[in-house]
Amino acid sequence: AVVVNYEELPAAADIRASIKPGAPQLHPEAPGNVIYDWTIGEEAATDAAFKSAANVVSLDITNNRLVPNAMEPRAAIAEYNEPEEHFTLYTTSQNPHVARLVLSAFYNIAQEHKLRVVAPDVGGGFGSKIYIYPEEMVALWASKKVGRPVKWTGDRTEAFLTDAHGRDHLTKAEMAFDKDNKVTALRVKTYANLGAYMSLFSSSVPTYLYATLLSGQYNIPNIFAEVISVYTNTVPVDAYRGAGRPEASFVVERLMETAARQLKVDPAELRRKNFITQFPHQTPVIMAYDIGDFGASLDSAMKAIDYAGFAARKAKAKSEGKLRGIGVSCYIEACGIAPSKAVGSLGAGVGLWESAEVRVNPVGTIEVLTGSHSHGQGHETTFCQLIAERLGIPISQVQIVHGDTDKVQFGMGTYGSRSLAVGGSAIIKAMEKVEAKA
Repeated sequence: AVVVNYEELPAAADIRASIKPGAPQLHPEAPGNVIYDWTIGEEAATDAAFKSAANVVSLDITNNRLVPNAMEPRAAIAEYNEPEEHFTLYTTSQNPHVARLVLSAFYNIAQEHKLRVVAPDVGGGFGSKIYIYPEEMVALWASKKVGRPVKWTGDRTEAFLTDAHGRDHLTKAEMAFDKDNKVTALRVKTYANLGAYMSLFSSSVPTYLYATLLSGQYNIPNIFAEVISVYTNTVPVDAYRGAGRPEASFVVERLMETAARQLKVDPAELRRKNFITQFPHQTPVIMAYDIGDFGASLDSAMKAIDYAGFAARKAKAKSEGKLRGIGVSCYIEACGIAPSKAVGSLGAGVGLWESAEVRVNPVGTIEVLTGSHSHGQGHETTFCQLIAERLGIPISQVQIVHGDTDKVQFGMGTYGSRSLAVGGSAIIKAMEKVEAKA
């Protein structure tokens, strides 16, 4: 009964096409399709270090777009209770409380106390199930409109076209060395494709989550990074599978490997020479490292793979008509994201904390209400172990409750490898209160 007429408009489907003069303008508020031009670090000091460098390594790097495709596609059931003027949304979300907050505050579905979000164990997520998608809002609207529950289930082909993608960077990167092969400066210019619309965390991924890790494990005195984000006619890009941190590691490690070849030095030893060895260490890009032994990690890896014996193995392979290679990669990961001086300095005034409540029932069973969400991480085991070992009771007496905004007071959900570090810490703090009462 519905006939749709489509008008095909000019499109720019990648970064280069989008920033080219005369490219189709996607949104009037972003001239030239540039969303923002953001910088971090000291440009003048970095430029000066490059001018006095003995050697400079330069690379153009493409970090390809990454597409999520969980075996368990997104789905939602929405139900509207007319007498109570109350919505219930069962959805595949990694953070149901944030979903309720966004649906209420940003999209005006209903006030928070009139909206319950339930997210059971929803299968794979890795970031793609953090965000609020149009289908959930449509299901909520339709349930009130038709006076009955409305179910929506996506398929994996649709997921390619709808679920937030990851990465998609074009980067020009340069690294300066002195005559002793010590790094003196790093300069990075990145164009980040955010798709046709900005998603929930999209603006922070190529900036706060990427540029702040460009020092890696190396003592780099001067760093300057510029990030230009652009709109294109593609699926929105957000935090998925590492969110900025792998992109930073890729840039730094490709430079290190290329430098080793140009300087004709061993790639492992070039890294070792530039490792941070004095702690605490303040990087030029906000992050401070309190402790680390990067040399020990490298030694362990080299011993495990018999790095010293590689040349012989390579020669033997060549005599048999085969090519053999070896690669080295070092990285710093920002995990267990929690309230900190660093995120505060970047403007994160809310979030990143976690909540927990431990209830001791009259019959001796224990309920743990956690704001962390479980979608394959095994919280039902690890969180129960925290309680059982602390109280000396069987693990079968402990129940984990998560993923329901009507049962758990509030929580920030699961992402950034933070469940045990932050959610587990909240459970321990709640346990201490229980022990004090006992």
